Amino acid sequence: MNSKKYVIFLSIVAALGGFLFGFDTAVISGAERFIQEKWQLSDWTHGMAVAIALYGTVIGALFGGIPADKYGRKKSLLWIGLLYFVSALGSALAPDVITFMILRFIGGLGVGASSVVAPMYISEIAPAKNRGVLVALFQFNIVFGILMAYFSNYLIETANLNESWRWMMGMEAIPALIYTILTIRVPKSPRWLIAHQNNVQEATEILTKTDPEGVDEAIRLAIEERNREKIKVGFSALFKHGHIKTTMLAIMIAMFNQLSGINAIIYFAPRVFEMAGIDAESALLSTIGIGAVNMVATMLGLYLIDRIGRKKLMLIGSIGYIISLILIAYSFSGGAIPPSYLPIFVFIFIASHAVGQGSVIWVFIAEVFPNETRAYGQSIGCFTHWILAAIIANIFPFFANTFGAVSIFGFFALMMGLQLIWVLTKMPETKGRSLEEIQQDMITSNA
Repeated sequence: MNSKKYVIFLSIVAALGGFLFGFDTAVISGAERFIQEKWQLSDWTHGMAVAIALYGTVIGALFGGIPADKYGRKKSLLWIGLLYFVSALGSALAPDVITFMILRFIGGLGVGASSVVAPMYISEIAPAKNRGVLVALFQFNIVFGILMAYFSNYLIETANLNESWRWMMGMEAIPALIYTILTIRVPKSPRWLIAHQNNVQEATEILTKTDPEGVDEAIRLAIEERNREKIKVGFSALFKHGHIKTTMLAIMIAMFNQLSGINAIIYFAPRVFEMAGIDAESALLSTIGIGAVNMVATMLGLYLIDRIGRKKLMLIGSIGYIISLILIAYSFSGGAIPPSYLPIFVFIFIASHAVGQGSVIWVFIAEVFPNETRAYGQSIGCFTHWILAAIIANIFPFFANTFGAVSIFGFFALMMGLQLIWVLTKMPETKGRSLEEIQQDMITSNA
């Protein structure tokens, strides 16, 4: 297998964690109404049953970098697959809502950890010229997983199976088992081997297979970085003088990602459509449209990310967010635009997210931190992303019933206006540069 095919294979295997991430995130959208009816849940308890996986994701994201640093990226990917498998099988068989929440929480740990470890692993094995598209394969797999979850939910629901929600939740066990087996075949991260085990020989062997043109330069720069006077590595290091600006870049891009309202749409898409008067079956079918638009637009983002760069994609996405969210809010207001147009506006919103934030976030966070703090930096960015995702998913049913859709989507539009300003004034471009070159820029910026 030549180097190009080999690095693509490794990236796809690692990125399959994103498929499970997307499937796990979206599968609940088809089951949440049945769960509410089965266990007679209040709005708050129902919101918690949906959001509990996200609270697990917060913990997985915050602490996923610790085993990734101590035991390596490869072992962490393997454990993540096992968490997904146990969660899928267990939540499908749950006898009560408490057991269901515990098993969904375990799956959330896998989602959070995979959002830290998989992009980090891919960024550390990929050549600089292809790193953007290879890391963005993680996002492509997320949206492919979302599409497959929506499609699976629709097929199961229309098959009229007894307690169909259990089949919806259990389907994830199959790809989780496949992913776990495949991770056994991937090598360790070469940059982790140098930074944490001082194993230059094995790192060189791996980079010779994945990046033969840049192996000598990558090894030289990685050794130089390892030999520099080290700060004490930990979460506290991220907020010290030499790293704070880099840390804030990761926090801000993650914060804006969730303040777009993306997870409110992904988790509650059928309910949002029904709020506009669309019947239940059409609403569920429309979610497949969301998944399809998401995947096509993500493919466009993958094509463009190493051609026009991260910053331009964020600008395009921000403008699309603002327009689509204003239209979504207006369609709920009883104005001249009828609610039947809502799916079109939601599709524009999803496309804007997929081309912009969706394609860029995991690549950008994986790029801006140096080797010694990358695991912790990835964790803090992912933690910010997931704590806001959990809060928004938890409170969305209550706020939707209390304040209405106009206020909620109007708020999201305002936040995306702020994101546009941040991208224009603060976000650096990282296209086509080695991780070590980007680090040098970040050191200058933090000085």
